[in-house]
Amino acid sequence: MAIDIKVPQLPESVADATVATWHVKPGDKVSRDQNLVDIETDKVVLEVVAPADGVIGEIIAEEGATVGAEEVIGKLEEGDGAAAEKSDKESDDKSEAKTDDKKADKKADKKADKSADKKASGSGEKLEVKVPQLPESVADATIATWHVKAGDAVTRDQNLVDIETDKVVLEVVAPADGVLAEIKQEEGATVGADDVIGIVEAGASAGSSESAKETSSDSKEESTDEGDSEVAGPAVRRMLAENNLKVSDVKGTGKGGRVTKEDVEKHLKDGAAKKSEPAKTASAPAAAAGDRDQKRVPMTRLRKTIAKRLLEAKNATAMLTTFNEVNMKPIMDLRSKYKDEFEKRHDTRLGFMGFYVKAVTEALKRFPEVNASIDGDDIVYHNYFDISIAVSTPRGLVTPVLRDTDKMSIADIENGIRDLAIKGRDGKLTMEDMQGGNFTITNGGVFGSLLSTPILNPPQSAILGMHKIQDRPMAVDGKIEILPMMYLALSYDHRIIDGKESVGFLVTIKELLEDPQRLLLDL
Repeated sequence: MAIDIKVPQLPESVADATVATWHVKPGDKVSRDQNLVDIETDKVVLEVVAPADGVIGEIIAEEGATVGAEEVIGKLEEGDGAAAEKSDKESDDKSEAKTDDKKADKKADKKADKSADKKASGSGEKLEVKVPQLPESVADATIATWHVKAGDAVTRDQNLVDIETDKVVLEVVAPADGVLAEIKQEEGATVGADDVIGIVEAGASAGSSESAKETSSDSKEESTDEGDSEVAGPAVRRMLAENNLKVSDVKGTGKGGRVTKEDVEKHLKDGAAKKSEPAKTASAPAAAAGDRDQKRVPMTRLRKTIAKRLLEAKNATAMLTTFNEVNMKPIMDLRSKYKDEFEKRHDTRLGFMGFYVKAVTEALKRFPEVNASIDGDDIVYHNYFDISIAVSTPRGLVTPVLRDTDKMSIADIENGIRDLAIKGRDGKLTMEDMQGGNFTITNGGVFGSLLSTPILNPPQSAILGMHKIQDRPMAVDGKIEILPMMYLALSYDHRIIDGKESVGFLVTIKELLEDPQRLLLDL
């Protein structure tokens, strides 16, 4: 029996996704819950697992293809390949026999159908409702909403309950027609992958006539959609519509003649080439010189999101940057004196970021406009201090949030930043880690940047750029001294923050960092 391999439900606000990596190929034997393919969105990578033991029959959406929620991307033959084929054949033979019986004797046919329905639905059989496989890096989930209660009749594939993770909400559907006999985990309970959260008693009250009606409806839908949907996914059909093309206009190179996104792009490119053919003929003698290869790689969804947000920040704000510099010698002396004792006591190293965050938090208290944001025609003043810390990860730059920094010690801050950096490196940052934040600190100095103009992180109104600490000759009390200096750059939205506030904010940070005792004495 062939089972569809489908794209899972996508996170809220995500329209489509990309097939990132197939871990199997047609003909491979797989076991139930084995990861078959990774689906990448701009928020998370989702794993699609095998619904049963079997053999991969067909891969419909190749790597790189754009797909939508519930789109069929492959086929799984249940059991081993030969057994599945035999089973299908026997099923077809039985179906033909039933048709003949129906013509000969309607009563016998009705009895056979009822028997088949009863067998198919497993009447009286108790089926477990389980938590599905959770997205990568998600250890557990929460029961968000039960849409039915114990004793309610349910139909196969009806959504029973929403399971909420840090990254996405998953729907759990009924495995068969019947009755929800028991709810084992109530709303708000924390559960893990494959935990049993309910019991469905198959066939207890759902009538076979309802099943038949559903089957008939499904058959009709399949025959209606069997044209374009068989040879092109939703994303490809949308692309065709945008360019006033039909599926029949494009030659499909996918499995079974399926039209891919690349086929449409090639068709459009070839059409453009034909229009400009005379011009190309005139310049035909010019030949490509040497091996000048180039590689075209599609943006990841995270990179697309970063690009979109940065462009919006440039276009939608009145962004301006002001600069200052800070003598880091007092903090460096303090670190040298106490770093070993600090590490032993707090089990974390004494870095610079703890001082930066403390200084920024104090400056935000003194200049509430910098800790505010614009919402329509209103200014929203935040009476709490959540600071986003820019973290470089293998997939791109992200800004997880340290919350309530005014209540944190330098040790708490250093531990918090270390945890966020490790989670970022390992791909384990959650949506909760990323949401919120009233101000951002980015430290390009770790990569050697001497000076930069950081871009705002909307809806925040300001961002502070820290840079490389470099020895420079400075005039001190009429004498030249070599001091470890660092440039500070504050980019801010001039719609809400005036020059006076921005300069005052930056000078406050400078003074606190140059005299770190002020941070400890709250001066």
